[in-house]
Amino acid sequence: MNPVFQIKLPELFSFSHCLWYLDRNLDDCTHEVLDGKVRKLIGLDGSKLLLEISAPEDFLLVEVLSGKVEDPDSLVAYVTDWFDLDRDLKPFYKLIAEDPDLHPLLKLEGLRLIGIPDFFEAISWGIIGQQINLSFAYKMKRRLTEHYGESLEYENKRYFMFPGPEIVQQIPVEDLKAFQFSGRKAEYLIGIAALLASGELSKEKINALQSEELMLQKLISIRGVGEWTANYTLLKGLKTPNNIPYGDTGLDTALLKLKGIERKQNRKAVDAFFERFAGWKSYLVFYLWQSLRS
Repeated sequence: MNPVFQIKLPELFSFSHCLWYLDRNLDDCTHEVLDGKVRKLIGLDGSKLLLEISAPEDFLLVEVLSGKVEDPDSLVAYVTDWFDLDRDLKPFYKLIAEDPDLHPLLKLEGLRLIGIPDFFEAISWGIIGQQINLSFAYKMKRRLTEHYGESLEYENKRYFMFPGPEIVQQIPVEDLKAFQFSGRKAEYLIGIAALLASGELSKEKINALQSEELMLQKLISIRGVGEWTANYTLLKGLKTPNNIPYGDTGLDTALLKLKGIERKQNRKAVDAFFERFAGWKSYLVFYLWQSLRS
């Protein structure tokens, strides 16, 4: 009998919307959505766990298909963080309701900011996705993950985890270039992996900084991490509340569509729009991205 855990769901949670987000036909090799459930291989407390998550009633049902759970609290904390279950979204929806232009976002009610709990994966994805389209970025991620990431076979299917920094720091630049990484992206990724593997950089150290501004400054000081990558990493990896990835193509498209803010307008126009959403800027960015699919 597989271990099963229940996590009570908060108000304003839609598992169907969350699955809709996770199942974007973008070739993500780190999870699978099938038959109203999501499967994901994770590393936790030194063990590989294959999870299958569903929402049959007012709780998430987390079944451990493979692996031994050493600390149930750590597992619950991981899933809670991934689906952002501890956040009360009522203030966010109130702000949206006050702007008629944003009312189309309300049909996404219950969608949570699905993050990237692995900090190295989050910052790596920011590097991989720089200045290329999403479909190509996912192909690069799959090549890297399937070649260097840990995996597990279950029911004749192989599931993968993004490779850890201790592995990536040892990859020759030429090997990454063979996966269609540019030389610079390969160098950036390997350099960041070395920082994390040595402990010089960590999720805990970034979280310990006293403000989002200090977090941004620290990340931007790293070779290969610009403002867009730093904001994206904080938004998806740490879920800090006020990150705007300026210049993001999807964000610019959504702002033009819903608010008439053109890309050529200066940054002040974007900041003026987001000012009213202090504490919810990251969530609004996430919803604006998803509005392009709805």
